[in-house]
Amino acid sequence: MPEEKTFEDQVREVINELRPLLQADGGDCEITGFKGKKVVLRLKGACAGCPGAQMTLKMGIERRLKERIPGFEEVVPA
Repeated sequence: MPEEKTFEDQVREVINELRPLLQADGGDCEITGFKGKKVVLRLKGACAGCPGAQMTLKMGIERRLKERIPGFEEVVPA
């Protein structure tokens, strides 16, 4: 029987799937922590100063995490 992944492992898996999309535009992100069912993310590279950074966090990354992980609440900018 496969071992069930922790919440943190599930989040890392989804983030690692999304990182190549950010990297293709010269950016990246890193997980800086967890707060309950929330993840704290820091955008890096081109994403750090991008006017669309908040949209990337909320409409891109957060939406995908909510779709894939039951009970996921929110992405919090670091």
